[in-house]
Amino acid sequence: MESVSEKKEKPLLIECDNLSKSFGRLVAVDQVSFKVHEGEIVGLVGPDGAGKTTLIRMLTSVLPPSGGNAFIDGFSILSDEQKIQDRIGYVSQQFGLYGDLTVMENLHFFGDVFGVENSEKNQRIEELLEFSQLKDFKDFQAEKLSGGMKQKLSLSCALIHRPKVLFLDEPTNGVDPVSRRDFWNILRSLNERGTTVFLSTAYLDEAERCGKIIFLHKGGILACGTLNQLRRSVAGNVVEIKCKTPRIAFLKLRNLFGTDVVKLFGNRIHVFLFASDTPGTIETVEKILTEAGIVDASITSVAPTLEDIFMALMRGKDDDEV
Repeated sequence: MESVSEKKEKPLLIECDNLSKSFGRLVAVDQVSFKVHEGEIVGLVGPDGAGKTTLIRMLTSVLPPSGGNAFIDGFSILSDEQKIQDRIGYVSQQFGLYGDLTVMENLHFFGDVFGVENSEKNQRIEELLEFSQLKDFKDFQAEKLSGGMKQKLSLSCALIHRPKVLFLDEPTNGVDPVSRRDFWNILRSLNERGTTVFLSTAYLDEAERCGKIIFLHKGGILACGTLNQLRRSVAGNVVEIKCKTPRIAFLKLRNLFGTDVVKLFGNRIHVFLFASDTPGTIETVEKILTEAGIVDASITSVAPTLEDIFMALMRGKDDDEV
């Protein structure tokens, strides 16, 4: 039996090598490098304008880079565009299907575009209709579908040719919570069947579901790794406060620690206590709350959420985006 140390690393499917893109004097993506192996789910997160869409458009050969290179399943985005298109699926932010065609007609059309043989195409369409829960809507015009159903149809069309890598640009943006949950169930099932998923998202709770997370900031990588690796990368700990007057407690704590350290999540407050320079400890937090007359507070140390990590990484950046 093969030992853990002897197990081979899974094949490399995405390799980004100092990839850059400029629009005039604006540097949208700045010398980005990372690797993605077969079977991973990778989440790309960052504020608006960080370069997420530009990066995905380059990786899918939609947009030529200004510098560097990237390889998809070993093929260069600079010279192997068609071979890359055959190996990827791409769901963009904008609904890119034909609204006047039915669900079935769109699937048949994209099957033909990707050169899927008729016998395989018909079988594949049936699988995708079942998989995406669109079977009962196959005769609906695409433009009459709900936002969540449109995304499922876009996903199905991108999967018609069984791509190795699926790229999605903020696929659940503007979609209701139930549809978001259903969409993620589909993505997980798809990944379990062997498809590598690379997506950008505006929702940090979604990014936490990814095996690898890439933080993009001003076109460059701020941090990259698993959730646990990112947690270990920031020096400090998070305390969570629950009390009957969370808003008052939040304002008192923010006045001392600052807006980039104290965050309010509904009825919960998170305070990131940095090991280096934050002027406080759990005892300091307790003292501030007691002096403010808040004596019912529950204060516990918790594992930092992705939002905690992101705010910690962004601390001190000369950027007004966050």
